[in-house]
Amino acid sequence: MSARRLAKDQPASFAFSRETKKKADWWIAKYPDGRQQSAVIPILWLVQKQEGWVSEPAMAAIADLLGMPKIRVLEVATFYTMFMLEPVGTSALIQVCGTTPCMLRGSGELMKVCEKRIGPKDKLSADGRFTWQEVECLGACANAPMAQINDYYFEDLTAEDLEKIIDDFAAGKSPKPGPRVKRQASAPEGEQLTLTDPKLFDGSAAKAIKSLPNAAPKAKKKKEPA
Repeated sequence: MSARRLAKDQPASFAFSRETKKKADWWIAKYPDGRQQSAVIPILWLVQKQEGWVSEPAMAAIADLLGMPKIRVLEVATFYTMFMLEPVGTSALIQVCGTTPCMLRGSGELMKVCEKRIGPKDKLSADGRFTWQEVECLGACANAPMAQINDYYFEDLTAEDLEKIIDDFAAGKSPKPGPRVKRQASAPEGEQLTLTDPKLFDGSAAKAIKSLPNAAPKAKKKKEPA
């Protein structure tokens, strides 16, 4: 894993919003006394949802809230790549999978679109609304090539699909996530080819289960002669 470092430019301070603090307290209450530090990951996520990324002052505030050393929060935030350590686009964070199945299915073309429309990877766009990254496998190989945009998967993408998705985000719209071909979730594309007999699902093909015969009584042990 490449080194993950904090952003060079940091805000002067951080404050939990009322809603974020309420949810943080809910998470903390889930753990017994002395184990509140276990809530560090969900609270880091709450902060990221509030700010868009996790700053150094935010980590310090989380450490104070949970009564743990700041370095421990830093260790967690820098280990898990789901936590953004620099500001990201306010409209869309596009994470293009570049692992083998997606690469073979055209993820390189998706990255070219991102570079053309947004700029260099891992950098904010000029207007501050977009960021794109190349990431490792996101576990949707059957729907390759794909990208996670903000919190959702956009799958079976072509370069034209991604162009349209970026246009929609730029226009303030919320494009529908999921496959861009005629399939349900990760099901095969097109019509169903197996298990097509309706009797398989209405119970008529099931055989009655015969009850097992009662087990034979155990034979009594003969007493040995004295």
